Parts: sequence; structure tokens; C-alpha cells
Amino acid sequence: MEAIALEAKAAMEKTINALLAQFNTLRTGRANASLLDRVMVDYYGEPTAVNQLASIAVPEPRQLLIKPYDKSDIKAIVEAINKAELGINPIAEADVVRLQLPALTEDRRKDLAKQAKKMAEESKVAIRNVRKDFLAMVTDEEYTQDLKKRIEADMTKVHDQIIAQIDASYLAKEKEILTL
Repeated sequence: MEAIALEAKAAMEKTINALLAQFNTLRTGRANASLLDRVMVDYYGEPTAVNQLASIAVPEPRQLLIKPYDKSDIKAIVEAINKAELGINPIAEADVVRLQLPALTEDRRKDLAKQAKKMAEESKVAIRNVRKDFLAMVTDEEYTQDLKKRIEADMTKVHDQIIAQIDASYLAKEKEILTL
């Protein structure tokens, strides 16, 4: 495989890793600390991730327990969770914030599956753009026609593999979301 195709593959794999990280932030039927990855707390004027201000535990299958390192941050954490619109109401206690995840309704599960599909489609567009950008680099006169065709064939093969991985990841996430 040509070096340029390998570079494109590396760039495309970064897109897949980003997609998988986005998938982790989608809520399924059970509690997962990565649900709070997108929640940013205003910490002395700086947006800071919750997991940097507190430890996050999963004591029960549908409950998250956030224990701030500094108890004075509880109010800011509750505020940030409410702003994030996760569909979860935080309960502030003496030294922890408790998140009780309600059971997902069928409509909510379908909405989450649609969000996952949208994320997957956006990733596919990003993959196509990477392919297009790398193919644009090959149009120079320094490449022969045969070499251009070989690079294009390699890029198409890599592109198809990555798209198949995205589809498989999406189907797995959709199944996880829709499973009761």
C-alpha cells in the first residue's frame, strides 16, 4: 500500500475514534461514567470536565455518584449537569451529587438511535473529505498515471474498510440503545 494511503488511513482512524467517543456519551439503559464526558463545569471561570473535578462511581446499574474533590463545587456541578440537558435531574446531597437514570421510554430510545445515526453519517462525511483531500494531493505532475490509479485504488479500499467499521459500530450502538 502506498504511503499516502497509509497516511489517509491514519487520519480516517482518528475519525472513527472520535465517533466511538461520541457514542459513549449517548445514554443507554444502564449508567456509564462517560455520559458526563460532555459536561463542562464553570470552575473559577474556566470550563472544566466533571471527571477532573470529581470521582465518578456507578454504585447501581442505573445510578451515577459524583463525589467532588472539593465540596464547594457541588453547586457548580449540579448547574453544569442541568445545562447539559442530559435528561437527568441531579440530586445534591451533603458531599455527593447523585444521578438517578430513569428508564428510557421507547420514544427516547428511538431519538437516541437517530442521534447515533446522525453521528455516524457525520463521520462518514468526514471520511469522504479525508479521502478527497488526500486524492487531491495526488493530482500533481510528479505521479504517473499508473501510480495515481494504484493510489486511488488503495484509497478506495481503505475508505470502504473504514466506512464498514463505522456502519458496524453504529449497528452495535443502535442495538445497545434499543435493547431493553
